[in-house]
Amino acid sequence: MKGYWINRCHVTNAEEYGEYAKLAGPAIEKYGGKFLVRGGDQVELEGSGLERTVLVEFDSKEKALEAYHSEEYKVALEHALVSSNRFVVIVEGV
Repeated sequence: MKGYWINRCHVTNAEEYGEYAKLAGPAIEKYGGKFLVRGGDQVELEGSGLERTVLVEFDSKEKALEAYHSEEYKVALEHALVSSNRFVVIVEGV
């Protein structure tokens, strides 16, 4: 069953967040992640303040968790934590 990594965030420091994106993409792709949504034009219908959405598909929820907990992603995450307010969830598909 597919796994999906969903990240909603508000960027507070674009330059620092850019460093996160530069490192996170390759780390996620290393574990088989395929970006389905990466920013782009969005309309917030319920709630507000999270202007960026990223959706990544993996072969399984376990692969997504492996990517999130990887050493490569931990390095990227250091940049995200100081440059954005985020909600991240990994969920099993149907």
